[in-house]
Amino acid sequence: MTMSGDTMERGLVLGLGCRPGTAAAEVLDLAQAVLSEAGYPALPLRAVASLDARAAEPALLALAAHFAVPLLTFAAARLERETPRIATPSAAIFRLTGCHGVAEASALAAAEAGGRLVVAKRTSGRVTAAVVDVESNQPLATMSSTVMLASSESESSSPVLELAG
Repeated sequence: MTMSGDTMERGLVLGLGCRPGTAAAEVLDLAQAVLSEAGYPALPLRAVASLDARAAEPALLALAAHFAVPLLTFAAARLERETPRIATPSAAIFRLTGCHGVAEASALAAAEAGGRLVVAKRTSGRVTAAVVDVESNQPLATMSSTVMLASSESESSSPVLELAG
């Protein structure tokens, strides 16, 4: 937020979890709902974040391309280190993934220490989403296991076309 020039501009990181093969439209619907709740588009989206096992998930790649932001992914061990900062830890998710949360933890991992959870995990069908507020001059995590940028190559894929329609 910029007021008298001495306040840092803020941005958002969207953390997502989904089951393999989830439709891009389902991911987009929940993403738009939680982003709106967090103040988007007044606060810009800076990245989408998830578990590294979802790095090639077409719906997540399509969403990152739709918003023209990077998809940052993290190993379960890195996400597990965020457990003290997440609002909704889950033993069931830990048994499946090796971390107590994906959506909240991945957004917090991307934002690093300066991130603040502003929308706790929301679930819709096969998708979970959470939003972290971060100062825009704060660099996002550079140690993610995968960084995929929304590129013209990605834009030609069918999941992106599904989102654009």
